Amino acid sequence: MNPAINQDKYAKKLIELMILASQQGASDLHLSVGKRPILRLDGKLIAINKEDIVTPEIIAGFVAMLLDEDQQKSLMENKEIDFAFSLEDKVRFRINIFFQKGFLSIALRLIPVSIKTLEELNLPPILHKMSNYHQGFFLVVGPAGQGKTTTLASIVDEINHNRMDHIITIEDPIEYVYTPDRAMVSQREVGEDTLSFHNALKSSLRQDPDVIMIGEMRDPESMAIALTAAETGHLVFSTLHTNSASQTIDRIIDSFDSSAQPQIRSQLATSLIGIVSQRLIPKINGGRIPACEILIMNAAARNLVRENKIYQIDLVIETGLKEGMISLNRSLVDLVRKREISMETAEMYSNNPSELRNLLG
Repeated sequence: MNPAINQDKYAKKLIELMILASQQGASDLHLSVGKRPILRLDGKLIAINKEDIVTPEIIAGFVAMLLDEDQQKSLMENKEIDFAFSLEDKVRFRINIFFQKGFLSIALRLIPVSIKTLEELNLPPILHKMSNYHQGFFLVVGPAGQGKTTTLASIVDEINHNRMDHIITIEDPIEYVYTPDRAMVSQREVGEDTLSFHNALKSSLRQDPDVIMIGEMRDPESMAIALTAAETGHLVFSTLHTNSASQTIDRIIDSFDSSAQPQIRSQLATSLIGIVSQRLIPKINGGRIPACEILIMNAAARNLVRENKIYQIDLVIETGLKEGMISLNRSLVDLVRKREISMETAEMYSNNPSELRNLLG
């Protein structure tokens, strides 16, 4: 068979699968040798039974369509590669190709082309406040696949539509693509436009930014530069894979040597403006809805960070309802009472099920 014809066949099949994933509202598409293509729908993995089992030849054809020669070389050298891919500006994916048991596998995360508002994402209105700041450090945290990047994109895009600012994003890879409105938006991709997060972050301070969005805080050096940027008049956004506001603060401080920790605590106490920790919870009628823990830094929270009493942050959240704060349990209770999620589901996602039951009476 003509290799070009064969390649066209694989390209056509991959495009079909991408379009299907988009039409079904999937969050992810998985392609692995020995299995049928799999979609993640509402958090659950579902095989596409009408599709054939994926073979090494099919995977190789898909990889040849997705990667140029340099990327294929990088894949073979590093055994994995992360990149973004757009399909005719209609569907966008964050893609990771990796080896498992000697065979290539492909994980595709769907990224909506349009950026939704906080209302469309069913997020608390208090998060609008974060787009009104002109200085400080704000974090969206939670496990992988819980919508952190989407929430951050919504807040950053709100700034884009309302302020004449220079927004710089540093991502690996670029996920949401912003259409500049009132703001000027510079999007930099690690590996493509810059060598590393901390290099890009360091040089961004010389690029006249007002707002800096860092896709993920990956190392102490990046954290230190981000805190300095927030202290010196910039609004800095980022994400972390942590489970709560208090755990996030602990994680940042513990990333540094003990000798540097007092300074980091002081910087956090001064520059941190808030943390939202979120989970996407399966709804009773299908789909998912976010449950959030929200910390808005006030005088009490800043003092606790300075005094290294992070374990008391949960109490600040619990008593800060009037300031827009909410605990994860109260967020879950609200969703149960609105009949968005079941009690059983709420207990599954709660970090304190007995307290959840007490709150529900």
